[in-house]
Amino acid sequence: MKNLSQADFRVLDDGKPPQALVHFRRETDLPLRVALLVDASSSIRERFKFEQEASIEFFSQIIRPKFDKAMVVGFDSTSEVTQDFTDQTELLSKGVRMLRPGGGTALFDALYFACRDKLAKSDPGMAVRRAVVILSDGDDNQSHASREEAIEMALRAEVVVYAISTNITSSGERPGDKVLERIAEATGGRVFFPFRLEDVANDFSAIQDELRSQYALAYKPAAFAFDGRFRAIEISTLDKKYKVRSRKGYYAPAH
Repeated sequence: MKNLSQADFRVLDDGKPPQALVHFRRETDLPLRVALLVDASSSIRERFKFEQEASIEFFSQIIRPKFDKAMVVGFDSTSEVTQDFTDQTELLSKGVRMLRPGGGTALFDALYFACRDKLAKSDPGMAVRRAVVILSDGDDNQSHASREEAIEMALRAEVVVYAISTNITSSGERPGDKVLERIAEATGGRVFFPFRLEDVANDFSAIQDELRSQYALAYKPAAFAFDGRFRAIEISTLDKKYKVRSRKGYYAPAH
């Protein structure tokens, strides 16, 4: 793919073109802060071992010591940090292997927690790329937070969410897949639907590639107010053969 320039993009903020674009660059090498959220509910028990191994391989490929950091959160009806942020892949691997399939599924609570209590507080003031990778069937039946509250927290923490559906053996689209799609698309991420267990590793590889090759674009919004409300963003390219994935909006700071 060719490198796009600032002139190739069209931006609408709250339905209006911005006053000015003040920053544009291709970001291929930002430090990563990645939270892996692994569904440890009983509904994914039969695929759990393979998904653990794919997760460990993902960390071994993506984490660069003294530069990137990742953490492991397992969730069923509650969330458990089995490894906090570290740049040591052996500790991350240990954290993944500590996960054990359990009871219900509180996906939204896990995402809310990871964004609010971990990613939002990591490296304040430092230019890093914050991401959540969810490995789940998307069937939430235990959360206190709603799906939209979890999405709002991800947007406030400037987190992009990727998801790999574990509904591999099901026929047809499952309701949980729609949930994963909504979360990923709202934050500028992507959801993957592997046909076979072996495809999970390829999906992890695709997530790695995307995290390493993104564009950063900054602008001054028109008619901006410090009112705390949600402002929608729409970004497209003039060349229609390119599709832009970006967060769907942000919350303006409030005085």
